[in-house]
Amino acid sequence: MWIDSHCHLDAAEFDADRASVVERARACGVGMIVIPGVERANFDAVLACCKIYPICRPALGIHPMYVDRACPDDLRVLRDALDQSRPVAIGEIGLDFFVPGFELARQLEYFAEQLKLAREFDLPVLLHIRRAQDEILKQLRRFKVSGGIAHAFNGSRQQADEFIRLGFKLGFGGAMTYPRATRLRGLAASLPLETIVLETDAPDIPPIFAHKRRNSPEYLPRIAESLAELRQLELAEIMRATSMNVRSVLKLEGN
Repeated sequence: MWIDSHCHLDAAEFDADRASVVERARACGVGMIVIPGVERANFDAVLACCKIYPICRPALGIHPMYVDRACPDDLRVLRDALDQSRPVAIGEIGLDFFVPGFELARQLEYFAEQLKLAREFDLPVLLHIRRAQDEILKQLRRFKVSGGIAHAFNGSRQQADEFIRLGFKLGFGGAMTYPRATRLRGLAASLPLETIVLETDAPDIPPIFAHKRRNSPEYLPRIAESLAELRQLELAEIMRATSMNVRSVLKLEGN
């Protein structure tokens, strides 16, 4: 089966047809969808979605683009949720230096505190990284966690190798399907297959065949076709390897 390692199925964009989206994804062979939380306000929605749709697995975290409206008590709520619901990961967390007016100190504070929680609960992390590869790596070396996924990876080969050394898999999705994304496609073609996981990031980052439309987990197998073509491998081998990689890094064996 296919595993979508990063999909915001709880997002409002799916409110009108969420059940149909899940059914179409299942019909395409998607057997698991990991749904990351982004802030305290959507933890319940993520958990409810996973309760309604058994193929879904929750992750909980405070996204760097939401720390401007977070408060210290949100970290307490996150801790309680980790203890009670046992998600598969802490995420989506990280750093985003692309957004105008970002507060470096605030982002670093919440990132560090959530890395401490990941270490305490022995959970992997789902990383959001924009223009912050080196700072993320610096924090991961400071707060050693049990690996995770560098979501929507778009760094250099050297940075990729360092994430891998620290126990991380690298997430590839719709951006890989665009022919002009030559550096990203080069990484997808050349990185060790055991380090790659697939994702949609739906409803965002649509693949080329859904350009400017809502992305969806049902597109994962077609996204995988790009990876198979780049690596000159059978699609079945891509499915086997990438799904095994997700299970391994998120400690999902037997789930």
